[in-house]
Amino acid sequence: MSGLDGVGRRLAWPRPLAQFTTFLRYELAAFPGRGNVTMRCVLGSAIVIVASMTLQVPELALSLIAVFFITQSNIVLTRVIALNIVIGTTCAIACMIGVYKLTFDYPLLRIIVASTIFFCSTYLMRAVTKFGLVFFLVSLIVIYAQTFGDLTDNAERLVRNCLWVWSAVNYSVALSLIINTLFLPAEPERQLRAAMQRQLATAHARLAAVIDADAPAVRIGSLDLERGALALQKLLRFSTMRHRYSREEASARLACVTAVSRILEAAAVLPDHAVAHAAGQIDVIRAMQDELVSLGHAIGDNAQWLRWSVPGNAPVSTSIPALDAMQRALNAFSDAMRGAVAPSPDGAAAGGAAEKAAEATKPAARSVLLEPDVFANPRYARFSLRTVLSVLICYVFYNAVNWPGIHTIMLTCLVVALPSLGASSRQGVLRIGGALVGSALALFMVAFVIPQLESVTGLLLMSLPVIALGAWVAAGSERISYAGIQIMFTFALALLESFSPPSDLTEIRDRIVGILLGVGVATFIQMSMWPEGEADALRTQLTSILRKIAALARIEAKAVQSGPHATDSAVVVETWAMLADCQMVLARVALEPDWREGETARITLLSQTVLAQSRAMLVAIEAFHHEAMIGASAGAPMEGAAKFQSDVADTLERYALQLAAEPPAATTPAPLDPGGLRTAPAGPAGRAGAETLERLALRIDAALAGLPRWWGGERGSGEFASAG
Repeated sequence: MSGLDGVGRRLAWPRPLAQFTTFLRYELAAFPGRGNVTMRCVLGSAIVIVASMTLQVPELALSLIAVFFITQSNIVLTRVIALNIVIGTTCAIACMIGVYKLTFDYPLLRIIVASTIFFCSTYLMRAVTKFGLVFFLVSLIVIYAQTFGDLTDNAERLVRNCLWVWSAVNYSVALSLIINTLFLPAEPERQLRAAMQRQLATAHARLAAVIDADAPAVRIGSLDLERGALALQKLLRFSTMRHRYSREEASARLACVTAVSRILEAAAVLPDHAVAHAAGQIDVIRAMQDELVSLGHAIGDNAQWLRWSVPGNAPVSTSIPALDAMQRALNAFSDAMRGAVAPSPDGAAAGGAAEKAAEATKPAARSVLLEPDVFANPRYARFSLRTVLSVLICYVFYNAVNWPGIHTIMLTCLVVALPSLGASSRQGVLRIGGALVGSALALFMVAFVIPQLESVTGLLLMSLPVIALGAWVAAGSERISYAGIQIMFTFALALLESFSPPSDLTEIRDRIVGILLGVGVATFIQMSMWPEGEADALRTQLTSILRKIAALARIEAKAVQSGPHATDSAVVVETWAMLADCQMVLARVALEPDWREGETARITLLSQTVLAQSRAMLVAIEAFHHEAMIGASAGAPMEGAAKFQSDVADTLERYALQLAAEPPAATTPAPLDPGGLRTAPAGPAGRAGAETLERLALRIDAALAGLPRWWGGERGSGEFASAG
């Protein structure tokens, strides 16, 4: 090893810092729609700053945070959140004016009544399905308004402060709603179509890389399949909320989403180059590219989308399994379109499957507002008691030390009050990180920029870059979005709250101290009183995923036996979406604090291993199924393949049953015997197909062997051998 290599190793970044850098690079990367959200946030914030400074409307920071909350990825979310904010702020201000009127001369009674309202609001925040944001705002404003009563004994000033809060929030809500409706509107159906066209373009590029060595390499990983399936399902749900489709239209749209997801999944297992043992394979691939282009154009055309059908000259079969799977997905979608318009015997199966799936996407029939266990589940009351206790502790502390500047200590206790420890910990970390970044930027502006300002134009030039940074972060995933809101809010509180340049920098320090103390108190209370973790829920989700994969293997085993014209199931698309949901739960579980040293890390590693093996297994099972369907199309006996798929399903169900036990006692499955696949049909093609099936069976067996032991007690020395 050279001396330079040694220097390079010594200068390498520490691993946690490198991981954090990779995390930021991924989370801050651009994706379709992120720039649109950022532009709307910046435009709304600029108008709000000018209007508030010109008309001298106080509470500018609240106006800006309302702009950030209203500006969402599509118009459906924007309007729902706008309605919730208007209702929530109106109810909260009405409550506080009533509380001040009845208890103005009795501070203890005022705190008791405010705490009662706060308890009821936080309880309903957990128990109400549709208006949780309304009760969150009621809780937030009730606590925020307590600081008014501690700073003045003038009743008229208290009422004016409350009314200014209502005005500052709601005028910015109305303004943001107009901007998001008229300028740069983001319709969920348009986003859904664009997302499907992007996935078809990815599959097209993957096909081009197969037949052209000079084409850029395209790799589609299991995580890409997860995110793609989850994104299409969410956008389809938002589109259904936006438009009231008929049953046939909803079924047709769901069939299209399923077909596109199956095409992308098949593209992920394409070979690296065209198979040369059969003439005309390149022509078949190019014909498939033409079909994908035709479907992409139809998706972008209102008149053609739900009337698209497979061209008459489409290839019937091919020796490339993934290509055959793409063709089956297109045929199933075409049949579903014909069945939606005029049901026929050929399209009845596809149409019926689409209708069943459409019914599955509709919310289950239940109470319009309340959860079924609203008065029976003790977790709601425990959550409210924890939150009230932490807020009251912070209220007594900040009044006892006579330090009004740290009033953010109470707001922080509510902001980080989330159902699970992991979600609360992440919210606390994001609040602290965003506040530190926003405060640092505010200090820099005070020291170097504000002395040079002479007009509102300079104020905008100073503020909008920071607001754009906060908007860009806020438009990201839930793992980082709240930090963007906190960056903007902390910066606005420090520099834009008054109508003159700030002169007291201790306010910035006090807010940071309040946030740090609030996160500490809230975390301690949540860990000490009825802590709610998601580890058991995560294990339940993992069990459901394994059973879903087992059900998929059984369905595909029956499809292999019934013939190549069997309709592909949408179970695989649902499984990818379940994997994505489980990954988000795992990210929260990894942040859960625990008194037992190493327990959270143990559960996280075991869960991550099960998820990784499930992804690998799902890809291998689908590749195995595509290859088996090619053999079934050629008339070869596929009893061995069907039996192997049934054995895989049995093995997964046994492991899932062991994992669901209390305590869990799952053991690594025993190896499967792929001997039944070695009986090759006559001819070189038959032997090659049997060898491919055996190779894919070994991949499935390796994924099964990678499932870790999961014991409920202490871990053994070799527990993580398979995880490594």
